Amino acid sequence: MPLVNVIVDEIPVQVPPGSNVIEAAKKAGVEIPHYCYHPRLPIAGNCRMCLVEVGTPKMTPEKKPEIGPDGKPVIMFQPKLAIGCNQPVSEGMVVRTKTPKVIKARQGVMEFLLINHPLDCPICDQAGECRLQEFAVDYGKGFSRFIEKKNHKPKAVALGTKITLDVERCILCSRCERFMREVAKSDCLGFMKRGSLNEISVYPGEWPDTNYDLNIVDICPVGALTQTDFRFKQRTWFLKETKSICPNCATGCNTVVWAREGIVYRQTPRDNDAVNGAWMCDYGRERFKFINDPKRLTSPQRRDRASGATTDIGWNDAVAAIAEKISAIRNSGGEIAGIGSARATTEELFLFKQIAGETTDSVARSGEGDSFLLNKDLNPNSNGASLTGVAAEPLGSNIAKIADGIRAGKIRGLIVLGENVAKLGIGEELLKQLELLVAIDILPNETTAVADFVLSGATFAEKHGTFVNAKLRIQRFNPAIPSPGNARPEWQILALLLRALDPTKVFQSLEEVFAALAASQPALAGLTLSKIGDAGVQLDAAQIRKEVAATI
Repeated sequence: MPLVNVIVDEIPVQVPPGSNVIEAAKKAGVEIPHYCYHPRLPIAGNCRMCLVEVGTPKMTPEKKPEIGPDGKPVIMFQPKLAIGCNQPVSEGMVVRTKTPKVIKARQGVMEFLLINHPLDCPICDQAGECRLQEFAVDYGKGFSRFIEKKNHKPKAVALGTKITLDVERCILCSRCERFMREVAKSDCLGFMKRGSLNEISVYPGEWPDTNYDLNIVDICPVGALTQTDFRFKQRTWFLKETKSICPNCATGCNTVVWAREGIVYRQTPRDNDAVNGAWMCDYGRERFKFINDPKRLTSPQRRDRASGATTDIGWNDAVAAIAEKISAIRNSGGEIAGIGSARATTEELFLFKQIAGETTDSVARSGEGDSFLLNKDLNPNSNGASLTGVAAEPLGSNIAKIADGIRAGKIRGLIVLGENVAKLGIGEELLKQLELLVAIDILPNETTAVADFVLSGATFAEKHGTFVNAKLRIQRFNPAIPSPGNARPEWQILALLLRALDPTKVFQSLEEVFAALAASQPALAGLTLSKIGDAGVQLDAAQIRKEVAATI
């Protein structure tokens, strides 16, 4: 459809038909303040902060714009201000956002919003990301004429186990109510009382109790709704924001990891129309705390089989010893097998496959998905595991064969990347039959307890990499914090080991690993990490199926 020509504060822009004035102004680089409007929610038009002057061309009887003495169309401005969120654009529309009339209206709205709002910004947990605080500075009067006693409303009210409500701070924008009803499909929030006593509340016997409740904390423009387990943990201006990908299912929601001094404090959704919109599920949002686990593996270790004792070992010594053992097993006719994780990055799986050889597999994880964002495949990179040839078809079908190979003495070495194979039918007694067991992981488990070498890896928040999601979109993520102790990203560990096994294969950076991966996979031809960008790249499904079939 043809674009619509609009002028916002004398800046001409073209926007799709059906756009509202707020979105048109955003394209022109002009901010129109708003509270109730959210581009992914139904329009309410109740905060009135987005008032603007709107004019349209005066039309002649022939339905053509009337031209004035200056050679420009004559613009007829509406006598009343219009709310930008509910005002669709039209051809030739002129929008004014900075006239005295608009400025006075905004100041009046801000004054009403602050009448009963507690002025406790220094102790409010939303300080630093509060739109009321920001707009009060940018568009308010800077002083108050209100001398009466403020209405006091309930504070620190628990809305279930995940959210805390401070009713005093609510500005009645209705974003939370609309999200729960329209997106989470749980009509549990509404307004009660009237006038200055009006407040948000839950319906009798109802609570926000879905897998998407915490999104209302994200979209609350003030400090009314806060995440209970994040309250008063950190000021947001102290936290570093890092663009990442949720590793908890195959949807691959785009996220922001918030961290400080090596600790991750929260994970929130990042906009991507092609993946998750502006939302993420609570299941994925809350599963980052293992990153801060005090039991993390922090250095490579070697285990003495006779005594069972483990000692720390340097990376070079560990890699050299493992490579020597792998070569000895293969030179004597034995096989090395590998079980890699579909939670590992595509680059790591690519290197892992070259080390482990032909006999490899990955572990399938499934759960109860939903019709929105939570995928029943709880691995973030099952497609990456298939693409690189690590995974069997279907995932996990080779694990029993690997166990049989160990039992028969055919497979004499096993490399495990990010999995606890002791829970997959390859128990401790069977693992002890191996001449070499290498476990690359981040937390201790039954497999690391009996491994000859334990190599300490990194979480998704501590490294670069890519995942290929359920819809075959390759997406990259970035490190937010350093790994603890002497732990390293798995791609670095695998690159060292591969070089020790084959001196011709040298990878100094993740970009070099990805370049080699892309050269080996036609579906990735022409891609680089920089070209993938923050939003990812959609891969060709037919090409992927062809390549996966060729690896089986």
